[in-house]
Amino acid sequence: MFYFVSARTRREERIAERLPFVQNAAVEYSACDDYDAPCLYGACKQMMRNLARLVLWAGGWTPIGGVPNEPRAVVIAAPHTSNWDGLWALAYKVAVGLDVHFFAKHSLFWFPLGALLRVLGGVPLDRSKARSAVALAVDMFASEEQFYFGLAPEGTRAYRDAWKSGFYRIALAADVPVFLGSIDYGKKQVGIGGRLDLTGDQEADLQKCAEFYAGIKGRWPEKTTPIRFAN
Repeated sequence: MFYFVSARTRREERIAERLPFVQNAAVEYSACDDYDAPCLYGACKQMMRNLARLVLWAGGWTPIGGVPNEPRAVVIAAPHTSNWDGLWALAYKVAVGLDVHFFAKHSLFWFPLGALLRVLGGVPLDRSKARSAVALAVDMFASEEQFYFGLAPEGTRAYRDAWKSGFYRIALAADVPVFLGSIDYGKKQVGIGGRLDLTGDQEADLQKCAEFYAGIKGRWPEKTTPIRFAN
């Protein structure tokens, strides 16, 4: 007697071997009762993580680091030279379970995009109002026992003469460390790889940032902004 295994079955087996978390998510979901909301929420959250890991794997990316070992911190990501950076950074955030918040233009918070942005950690920012983004971020740190705030110090994917100092002022005012995140297209690694406790000496602190990011390549290296603050 001959037994035939379909190509589809063999393909699924190979995927399961390389991506076992996909199968684990299905098992977790099937274990929930139909009306067990907390269980279903946990299963859906795990499935989102698995999907994010799949996106990183499909893109050839290796996640490094993880959730900071401090309850409150500023997380920066550099170099920022491409629109793709946001996709890989968000995929990493979801994959490792990093509940980091970030500012986005208030005009983007229309349904259904606004709901998705809030789920991902987005906070609407209306730059036409007098209150500064730095003050808003510091207030959020003051009201939360555990809070991570993320931003790209370059502020844009286009070349600039210097980093924006917002992350530095937020971290100093909130008295929290800065964790250094990177999107390295040379090594295809994305994640958090260093911690910086600010001293208040901008030149010395930025030198440490420069040492960390030396050798890390953005998608378009020629657009990488020099690590310094404008005078």
